[in-house]
Amino acid sequence: MRFSLVLFLALITASAVHAADDYILGPDSYPQPGVPKGELAKHSFSDSKVFEGTVRDYWVYVPAQYDGSQPACVMVFQDGWAYCNPNGQVRVTNVFDNLIHTGEMPVTIGLFINPGEFPAKKEGQKPSRNRSFEYDTLSDDYARFVIDEMLPLLAKDYKLTDQAEGRAICGASSGGICAWTVAWERPDYFHKVSSHIGSFTNIRGGHVYPALIRKTENKPIRIHLQDGSNDLDNEHGNWPLSNLQMAAALKFKNYDYHFVYGDGAHNRKHSGAIFPDEMRWLWRDWKETIK
Repeated sequence: MRFSLVLFLALITASAVHAADDYILGPDSYPQPGVPKGELAKHSFSDSKVFEGTVRDYWVYVPAQYDGSQPACVMVFQDGWAYCNPNGQVRVTNVFDNLIHTGEMPVTIGLFINPGEFPAKKEGQKPSRNRSFEYDTLSDDYARFVIDEMLPLLAKDYKLTDQAEGRAICGASSGGICAWTVAWERPDYFHKVSSHIGSFTNIRGGHVYPALIRKTENKPIRIHLQDGSNDLDNEHGNWPLSNLQMAAALKFKNYDYHFVYGDGAHNRKHSGAIFPDEMRWLWRDWKETIK
């Protein structure tokens, strides 16, 4: 009897360990027959006045349905390549192709921006990353970078919406808190936020957001949060707890929010698996709100 109980508990434990973070992509994250495929092009940018001296790559996705006759919506992604990589954990361009084709999303141009780097000063040295300074800082710097520098580059070639309802911003980890900071600082420009495993911790003071949300007049932001119970716990804070605190504050203030809490770790496996449904939720009323 005792042996059977021990064996039963061992099997349950093994099953739980196997199930943790066991997320897979669904059909909406893969190319589908008969669905027009958008184009993805790589560019570089080295003329920032906000983050002087940095260089970075960025990618532009243009859906097949865009013909320039009507303004397109825009969605910006931090850590751009991680999101538009066709073999990555999220595969955004496939999702956009499929949901734009079904009408569950508007015609949306994707802007995938990598964090800046300072070029190596000497041969053999590595570039210096500027990611944490850009993403974790609580200021309007990154918002100004996107709004005043990157989107005007995009607008030279494409007709873009002038409605905040038609603009979204997304990121993971430090890129997730960055997405929230951009909308928090400029709700006149971005109304939609997607945060994956967001670093609402004390890397550069981001742990204060739940308190700020509770004590600040509501801003017109719709946010989708994702995190997992096996996310980070270190000197900067506890990621699952910080995201639970964010969700609680948003609920208290009656924000338009949705929080998906799983058992994932600090990666994009879970967010990739739910990304199609996340986009359906984030853009759910686009036909009524975007003119």
